[in-house]
Amino acid sequence: MAIISSNIGDNEFSLGKKELRLVDSKIISEEKKSKNNLNFSRPDTFKEFIGQDQLKSSLRISIDAAIYRKEPLEHTLLYGQPGLGKTTLAFLIANEMNTKCRIASAPAIERPRDIVGLLLGLKEGEVLFIDEIHRLNRLTEELLYSAMEDFRLDLTMGAHRGARCRTINLPRFTLIGATTKLASISSPLRDRFGISQKIEFYTYEELNQIIVNFSRLINLNLDNEASYNLAKISRGTPRIALRLLRRVRDYAQVVKKTNVISVNLIKKALNSYQIDEKGLDSLDRQYLSFLNRNYNIPTGLDSIAAGLGDDSSMLEFVVEPYLIQIGFLTRTPRGRLLTALGKKYIDSKDDNF
Repeated sequence: MAIISSNIGDNEFSLGKKELRLVDSKIISEEKKSKNNLNFSRPDTFKEFIGQDQLKSSLRISIDAAIYRKEPLEHTLLYGQPGLGKTTLAFLIANEMNTKCRIASAPAIERPRDIVGLLLGLKEGEVLFIDEIHRLNRLTEELLYSAMEDFRLDLTMGAHRGARCRTINLPRFTLIGATTKLASISSPLRDRFGISQKIEFYTYEELNQIIVNFSRLINLNLDNEASYNLAKISRGTPRIALRLLRRVRDYAQVVKKTNVISVNLIKKALNSYQIDEKGLDSLDRQYLSFLNRNYNIPTGLDSIAAGLGDDSSMLEFVVEPYLIQIGFLTRTPRGRLLTALGKKYIDSKDDNF
């Protein structure tokens, strides 16, 4: 491949054989790393994927239609809270399309030539999964427009009077973007996704089944009451459910020298991690206590963050969604308010929990 020198905006870059191989190897190593981290709890087919029935049904129709027409699946945007299965669904879509899934994270795509290397490394019909796609920089995002719409790269070569345009045709591929902040994606990029699906929180029954399945794989013996109790404090999120189950396993094996998990053992294990019967940790309780001191007075997020010494974005996207979900918190135009249910809960808590 000849060296490509290009100006995109004010950023000059070059992409040669060696650099393209480096980008390609970065993709491959990241893919292998991701697969190694995909423990055996991840499903291989839609049938094995528990929950999200509406989403799976819609995707199933789109996938079957694409296979029938012998075309790649339309570009797909998956959005929702962290830990709900966006990455797993991207792998499942690639499996169902009988193709390869290449993985990249938007924060790692720092320069335009990074996305160029990614796109030039794709083969016909492959899936490119970009996590945290809302964090793409503007120049990189603009390169994606023609790639997604017309399967081509439009590059400006050279500079000043010697500048010229070059078009590179790309194989037809599917871009799957995942985001926790849908509103942070620009309209031009968002509109280029033919399929846009929200991933919802999971029900207790669905989480219970996920916990039971995983406990069998890691040789834990949970009774029905214990698994359901764990499901209820998992914030509607499989990643949290499995993380809590691992912590319970650690406690059971090290402290109690057993693989038999009871409700009582779960309570003791989670208490050692300062997680209570509602699934709230110390930060959640500090947040509620802060609002309780200003009960019935709306409090701004920045004021709460300053009071707790924490990041406002983390509070908004990690702490608050679950507190709203269980009815402890409400957001108003003037600020955050503790509900009567939230006040009753925090008043009942011992300060020395």
